[in-house]
Amino acid sequence: MTLPASAPLKSLAKLNLNGNNVHYQLTPEQLVQKTISQQQGTLNDTGALVIHTGKFTGRSPRDKFIVLDETVKDRVDWNEFNNPIDPEYFDQALVQTINFLDGMDDIFVRDTYACADPRYKLSIRVISQLPSTDLFAFNMLFSPEGNNREISDPDWHIISAPGLELDPLKSGTRQGNATIISFSKKIILIVGSGYTGEIKKSVFTILNYLLPAHQDVLGMHCAANEGPGGDTALFFGLSGTGKTTLSTDPGRRLIGDDEHGWSKEGVFNFEGGCYAKCINLSEEKEPEIFSAIKPGALVENTTFNAGTNTINFNDAAITENTRVSYPLSHIANRTPGATGGIPRNMIFLTCDAFGVLPPVSKLSVPQALYYFLNGYTAKIAGTEQGITEPKATFSACFGAPFMPLHPLVYAKMLGEKIISHNVNVWMVNTGWYGGRYGQGQRIPLKTSRAIVNAIVNGRLDDVDFITEPVFELSVPVHCPGVNHNILQPRNSWKDPQAYDQQARQLIHYFINNYAKFHEVDESMRLFLSQVNGASLSALS
Repeated sequence: MTLPASAPLKSLAKLNLNGNNVHYQLTPEQLVQKTISQQQGTLNDTGALVIHTGKFTGRSPRDKFIVLDETVKDRVDWNEFNNPIDPEYFDQALVQTINFLDGMDDIFVRDTYACADPRYKLSIRVISQLPSTDLFAFNMLFSPEGNNREISDPDWHIISAPGLELDPLKSGTRQGNATIISFSKKIILIVGSGYTGEIKKSVFTILNYLLPAHQDVLGMHCAANEGPGGDTALFFGLSGTGKTTLSTDPGRRLIGDDEHGWSKEGVFNFEGGCYAKCINLSEEKEPEIFSAIKPGALVENTTFNAGTNTINFNDAAITENTRVSYPLSHIANRTPGATGGIPRNMIFLTCDAFGVLPPVSKLSVPQALYYFLNGYTAKIAGTEQGITEPKATFSACFGAPFMPLHPLVYAKMLGEKIISHNVNVWMVNTGWYGGRYGQGQRIPLKTSRAIVNAIVNGRLDDVDFITEPVFELSVPVHCPGVNHNILQPRNSWKDPQAYDQQARQLIHYFINNYAKFHEVDESMRLFLSQVNGASLSALS
């Protein structure tokens, strides 16, 4: 519907938007028709909207900025992901963005909120140049009651203008695109990029700044699900490690696939939808995600089989990072309120392309904090050009680009919660065994599912563990549904000495990465020596 002359219009007037070309709270069906009529997308054969996001098919973390003002200057961990920008540059960019949107024939406004737990709800008004962006906001955030209910004074605004290119010399940016967050004005600008994932990760970023300080809530880059008995499991991991795939389990109710908060009461989803990778997606391997691609879903940067509207999920011609967003309601087996209890099990997922780490290991509290701070996985960069060397990738807290505070802030909170609630922490390697990438084999998805099922169903609680000699990880001698020959990685290599050499190299990568935390090593050791006292004050 066209925006009425009411509270939302007054709110837009405060931003100097005239409101004459605004459409408010359109339904998904209306947004799909708008996108098609503007020749910006098409329907696939299951009724989902398929679009291309243009130049950017993924996030641009080097182009994310936080306005450097008195509100944040002493709290933000300024680094390559949290880049400072002067307030006057933000003000200039805001004026440019508003003027740009005022010149559009149509803009789209949606009132939403983040956080499933009403105690931590954050209302957000999303202002979009494109109807497909508005559909993404509908899918990924929560709608107010009745959908058309107006929020008179939202906590935050997100303004998306993919068609606007900034002048870096005048805007203080690196290039024409930028995501700029102002905590004092409570506005997020996303300009020059049509990649919708910038919206969800911007919301994640502000929640990771606000909730730890004011609500004692730990923000986590993880998936979560719940068993029939109400037990909650968390799945941490970087992109490509299996968070969405392994958490979307027909035998357990999905809480969410990517972003959650952990409060005194339990776990709650930050989002109202899922944003799943769909490269090589198949109905056989991931039936829940496959079936979620239906009317209302938004598919990005895929191609069709020739002469059809059937998506070719195996085609990476546009990008490996093909995506689909859909509301949680598209998943039949989900928790009704997108919330869960205190976690019983926590799983760190890693895709170790070096073939060194065991498929499953149980972590002590010191090990849990160590691997949480490192946030390790390994990627294969540029294999289409014949590059076969694995590349070690480290991202603190399994989500460094979205963590505005120092990683130790989040590690302290996590350690306190693990100790307080006696949470079991596991590491599951979904990568290679019997050799590194190009030499060994990928751990089958059915094996990873069997490992996860054994963990969450308590089938590893009473088995014997042995300590592998390289990383001193506790590895079960038996896991239901898993070939015991692959549980000890060294034994799965034809050449044990080659394994030892590869393991030493990986240890070297870990040591070099962890060196960035050298200034807290002594206090970390002090804490770990007192871990039974459940005190993390030594890390302050």
